[in-house]
Amino acid sequence: MARPPRLEVAGIPLHIVQRGVNRAPCFFADTDRRFYLKCLAKASRARGCAVHAYVLMGNHVHLLITPHEKGAASAMLQDVGRRYVRIINAVHGRTGTLWEGRYKSALVDTETYFLNCHRYIESNPVRAGMAPHEAAYPWSSHAHYAMGEPNPLITEHAVYVALGATSEERRNAYRELFRKSLSAEALDYIRKATQSGAALGGEPFLQRLSSELGRSVRVPPRGRPVSEAADSRVSRKLF
Repeated sequence: MARPPRLEVAGIPLHIVQRGVNRAPCFFADTDRRFYLKCLAKASRARGCAVHAYVLMGNHVHLLITPHEKGAASAMLQDVGRRYVRIINAVHGRTGTLWEGRYKSALVDTETYFLNCHRYIESNPVRAGMAPHEAAYPWSSHAHYAMGEPNPLITEHAVYVALGATSEERRNAYRELFRKSLSAEALDYIRKATQSGAALGGEPFLQRLSSELGRSVRVPPRGRPVSEAADSRVSRKLF
């Protein structure tokens, strides 16, 4: 049975997870991570995708982006994959692909779940035991938002801008969000929605999208359990 096409709507943020094939490493050194971010910056500009948040783990990446037209996210990831894999294979003397064939994604409601998803992404290394706090992990967007370190890859979403009238107010408000961890229910919802290719959001958002797209955008009522535990254990071994 053919899988339904991914949910992707122009102007609506997407949480994307792309994993290494068979949960294998996709980064072998810090130079690889810098090169990946360079590839992502070039591809996001070329394809019209605004990158709001990211984290590079050992064997997968999380992105929070807004595509400006349908299909832009897929095209961006294809561009990144072609360039990144070709160079990494040449540098490390390997062959074959690095990535699973089908990335996971979820549409994100800016009214209710955008900042939760932002926090989910940047807190991933802390949950995986790879850093004591978000600011200690260098391969995410957290330093841009929480500490004011300029990152040309990042496009600040209006939801973040609305946190304060000045950049200092926004940074302070953003740091406050991390004083309390996301609830287990919020974590589970984000994971299940992303794994199943659904949408994250409140009832009005879900109803509107289901009507516009002519298909359900909700997390299936029953499905395989989703866990970060296996990826987290593997990621810790890669550092």
